[in-house]
Amino acid sequence: MPNDDFIRSKKKDMVNSPDHYNKHGVECIQAIRATLTDQEFRGYCKGNVLKYTWREGYKNKDEDLQKAQWYLNRLLSDLSSSDNKRIRNPYES
Repeated sequence: MPNDDFIRSKKKDMVNSPDHYNKHGVECIQAIRATLTDQEFRGYCKGNVLKYTWREGYKNKDEDLQKAQWYLNRLLSDLSSSDNKRIRNPYES
């Protein structure tokens, strides 16, 4: 009989890497990011944060809050990496 750690390790992670969002070797979020501008991607992430927090009491409870947190973390990470890549304009104060 398998132990609890083995069972937990085999459980699908529906927040960080659901199978249905990773087909043909490309993560869906990577394809979305590549096709949107910085501003569009920011809106996309914020919309998903709103969607998942809105529905958490009616659908997937804690899992939806974790998904909302995932999108917020992704947005913050993306903004941070965008700021680091930004070339400073010498004429800005």
